Order: sequence, then structure tokens, then C-alpha cells
Amino acid sequence: MPNNPATPAAICFDLDDTLIDDAGASSAGLRAVMERLGHPDFGAARSLWDVQTEISFGAYLRGELSLDQQRRERIRALAVQAGHSEISDHHCDELYRLYLETHRSSWQVFADAHPALQALGSAGLRLAVVTNGPEQMQHPKLQSMELAGYFHTVVCADTAGAGKPEPRIFEAAAQRLGVDPADCWHVGDQVQADAVGAVASGMRPVVIDRQRRAGDEGLTTITSLDELLSMTGVSGPAPAGTL
Repeated sequence: MPNNPATPAAICFDLDDTLIDDAGASSAGLRAVMERLGHPDFGAARSLWDVQTEISFGAYLRGELSLDQQRRERIRALAVQAGHSEISDHHCDELYRLYLETHRSSWQVFADAHPALQALGSAGLRLAVVTNGPEQMQHPKLQSMELAGYFHTVVCADTAGAGKPEPRIFEAAAQRLGVDPADCWHVGDQVQADAVGAVASGMRPVVIDRQRRAGDEGLTTITSLDELLSMTGVSGPAPAGTL
């Protein structure tokens, strides 16, 4: 990991797969839809779902599809793979509701999230969430996971007028936090959306690689939020049983 610059005044966090295990929740939702469709191959379904989500959700962020349209595209791709060549909008919507219900019931916060956010906030850093997820879903998610109280602001693509990696969403977060982007770090799991966007806005990117994938040696990469505390010089909570 490269040498660390001065401690930031503020830190922005991606939400899904940075603070919350979205991949696990998404897999649970996907399996529920697969069962309804009679889809037998989770590996093939997972690969297709990830690719189609990148395509369709990217089109939604660019204003080319509505939220419902991009959801239907993803369900239809999965249905075709399962052997269903025709599926109505209504059926797509029903299946996506099933996906969402199962997904939501499977949310889990990573074990290091609460301690790290508590420590950073107690040290006086201003904290924000910057996410491409729709705002109507992000606030309930933060509330249900008891994360909302740590953050000074939550900036979502659909209400900010731009999604990651566009610099505007990062700049909006810095403005709401009352800091210059140069005094802000952004922590996220995606190189393109999080790191590239942060650099373009003037923020320092920190990539969290919980799966220990091969990363870009030019980027600061951590595998847990405990490492983020070390980088900022903030002390974490004392181990259990320590006086």
C-alpha cells in the first residue's frame, strides 16, 4: 500500500459490497427467481445477471431506460437463459418483486463496518454515502442496518443528477459535507465507478477488495475497514475484555 497523505477531513463510502454484503443478498434473490423460472445453473445465471445488470443499470444511469425497464431487461435475460422466450412485463415485475423481497431479507452489514464508522465519526471526520442505488431504497437500507446515524449526508445518483463515475456526484457529496474534494477520500469496491470517479473529482480513492482479487498496483487497496483506520491514524475500538 502506498504511503499515506495527510488525514482527510471527510470520507465518502460506497454502500453495496463496501459496507453491506450486497453480493450475498443478490445471490439469495437470484436463487429465488431461478426457482420460479426453473433455471438449473446458478453459475451461468450469476454471470448473466452481473453482465446484464451492468448493461441495463448503466443505461438507467444514463437516462436511457426507466428504473422498471432496466429491471425487466435483467429478468428477461435470465428467463431466456432458462428457456422462456416470451415473458410479459407483468410477470417480469412480479419476479423482480420476489428478487427484491428476498434480497432485502438477506442484507447483512460487514462485521468491520459499525466499529470503523463509529471510530471515524468519533475522531471528527465527516462521513457520507455516495451510491448509484435509487434513493428510495438506500435510506430504508441504511435505517434497517442501523447505519444511518453515522452519516452527515447520503448522495444518490437519481437525485444528484449524475451517477458514479461522473465527477459531479462526488463533487455534490463534498459540497454537502462542506469540504474541498481534495480533503476527502472515497472508499468503494469498484475500480471504474468508485476509484476512477473519485480521481476525476479530486478525491483520493481507496479500493476495498474484500475478496482479495488481483488489483491495480497504482491504487491504494485495503481488504478491510480496519486498514482504513490505520491509514487515517484513528484508533479502533478496544478488543473485548480489554480494560
